[in-house]
Amino acid sequence: MTDFAVTRREPSLGWWGMALFVAAEATLFGVLVATYFYLRFKNLEWPPQGIPEPKLGVPLVLLGVLLVTSVPMQLALRAANAHRLGAARLLLGLASIVQAGYFAMQVHEYAGDLGRFAPADHAYASIYYTLLGADHAHVALGLLLDLWLLAKLARGLTRYRLNALSAITFYWHAVNVLTIAVTLTILSPSL
Repeated sequence: MTDFAVTRREPSLGWWGMALFVAAEATLFGVLVATYFYLRFKNLEWPPQGIPEPKLGVPLVLLGVLLVTSVPMQLALRAANAHRLGAARLLLGLASIVQAGYFAMQVHEYAGDLGRFAPADHAYASIYYTLLGADHAHVALGLLLDLWLLAKLARGLTRYRLNALSAITFYWHAVNVLTIAVTLTILSPSL
């Protein structure tokens, strides 16, 4: 089943590396959110005339769908720690499918928005597309990490793969928190 014994409880170096990466990305998103609100309060019309206020329904449902994926990610990590490789793969695969569905819907929404207004049209469009694009890029990176790990887990569970699952699970929790911030920021004119 596995070729290692679980003896360590503290986070691995891979987890700490991911934590540093997440801290840097959180700083980036903090600056982007601050820029959004700076521009919002410096402009009399936000969003500008001709751009409808964001709808709440679909973005909040999609946000909920993405947030739910933290559960199977955490359960996959728990299963791997218990040497239940099959359950870990199944849960990681389930999370990946839901995350991919979220990503596909978001890219569809993003493309639809591009048909209505361009990033170069005004400050609102510029920060809107930058925030959403950065968030979508992080979701895409998470999907690539999931696929890479699923391929690795097909050959069994090792300490290295368990550490990778721990780091990737942490990454997804962080992406979910960042997505909450981005979604609420984008929806703020409607709230």
